[in-house]
Amino acid sequence: MIRLQKYIADAGITSRRKAEVLIEEGRVAVNGKKVTLLGTKVDPSKDVVTVKGEVIDPDAVDRVYMVLHKPRGYMTTVSDPEGRKTVMDLIPASLGRVYPVGRLDYLSEGLLIMTNDGELANDIIHPSSNITKVYEVKVFGGVNHKLLKELRAGFDDPEVGAIRPQSVRVIKQLPSKTWLEVRISDGKNREIRRLCEGHGLTIDKLKRVSIGGLAISGIGPGSYEFITKRQLEDAIKEEFQSDKKSIKVKNRPLQAGPHAADKTFLRFRKENYFDTINQRKEKLRQIELQKKQEREEQDKEYLRKREARKKRLDKKREDKMRGVHAMVVK
Repeated sequence: MIRLQKYIADAGITSRRKAEVLIEEGRVAVNGKKVTLLGTKVDPSKDVVTVKGEVIDPDAVDRVYMVLHKPRGYMTTVSDPEGRKTVMDLIPASLGRVYPVGRLDYLSEGLLIMTNDGELANDIIHPSSNITKVYEVKVFGGVNHKLLKELRAGFDDPEVGAIRPQSVRVIKQLPSKTWLEVRISDGKNREIRRLCEGHGLTIDKLKRVSIGGLAISGIGPGSYEFITKRQLEDAIKEEFQSDKKSIKVKNRPLQAGPHAADKTFLRFRKENYFDTINQRKEKLRQIELQKKQEREEQDKEYLRKREARKKRLDKKREDKMRGVHAMVVK
């Protein structure tokens, strides 16, 4: 006898957590009777389980394990009510019921595991697994030692509670932005954005580069690779080794430009991102329109001057002809 939600997850329908939601919503039946109790157990050898009216059978499912590089601008979900592109648009429909393990938000990119193995998916995302995820985060502005120390101490978020990174380090400094590497195993919703924004930082780019020792290197945005269950389980148990060196900021001045916690960067945060981008697009459109109008005016002025010059030459030629009594035509 096994728990109903585990049986559903083993069938590749969805993760164990989402299976619990389906049960509570009354969308699961055992031997024709609707079940809403989460403690229900089934005997796989004789019980018939249906989800949304369809009979499921874990033994009939071919397991699929994929490592996907999610690009920015895709939803980490099977479908989106607003019609936005999802990660399912990046993989073959012939794979059947395959779904993402965990989440990366719309503006984030990087490593995403796709599978129809609900049990393994639950093991990976469950907080007790304590699997370290590594993120590379580009923030606006410069990061000094004081701010770096605050990030390492974590942040107590009012919605999800304490966020405690395992490590935070600077890996690259740009003229007006800074790349950080953040390692964390909490598994809380939007934890990297909450950590950074909790300390006044605004994220420009967020990329998950590894889950455990399973890395995204070599896989381009929008691409994927198949992997075996054994390879996946072995990889996530390992520790990711980055080839990027730490930059010591203790005795280094900030690069030119504002501090990373400067409020002028707030307009680039997720909640303001699209308004800011649209404003910038409109500004660029107005600039291009102005340039086009200036070019048209220049063209008109050029044609006006050319026509005026032609008229002067014609008049000069006519005046010259009036003074000639005879003309020899060859």
